[in-house]
Amino acid sequence: MSYFPMFYNLEDKKILVVGGGNIAFEKLEKLLTFTKDITIIAKEVNLNTYNLYKKHCLTFYQRAYKSGDIDGFDIVIVATNDIKLHEEIFNESRDKKVLVNSVDNTKYCDFIFPSFIKRGDLTIAFSTSGASPAFAKAIKEHFSSLLPDDIEDFLEKLKQLRNSLPKGKDRMHYLTTLVKEYFKKLK
Repeated sequence: MSYFPMFYNLEDKKILVVGGGNIAFEKLEKLLTFTKDITIIAKEVNLNTYNLYKKHCLTFYQRAYKSGDIDGFDIVIVATNDIKLHEEIFNESRDKKVLVNSVDNTKYCDFIFPSFIKRGDLTIAFSTSGASPAFAKAIKEHFSSLLPDDIEDFLEKLKQLRNSLPKGKDRMHYLTTLVKEYFKKLK
């Protein structure tokens, strides 16, 4: 099955991460690029996860997940080795309109995490629909090396121009010309 590529605004969304190991840490690192409204429930957390939780003042409950913990959340990331728990949380979420990502188990996922590059306002995502996260990571690294060092500055300039120039065909033509000139210089 293929997943629809969608960029989702996490502002005002509450996220729950169940688990505190290496995979939970990786998901937290990605999520923290976009939001800090994250709660962690885990019996124990590794040092990396603990450091993220402390650094970003995340909410942490040191205990096992229990039914009902997803209430009030918009997104749940299940990052444990307990496949039965993944299934239980996914089934619990069905009536509550909560999106679930069940790490390494697409059967219990509404969405998957892509590999992505984030440079200022630019976000480029890569996915193999779960077929090979290693490939998605490798292609991300390849494309990341191709991006110019000044891309964030250029995008900021475009954003300022877009916000200051009157809407219309002239603005669109001017910005398109700037982008084409930028890419010509890269060749």
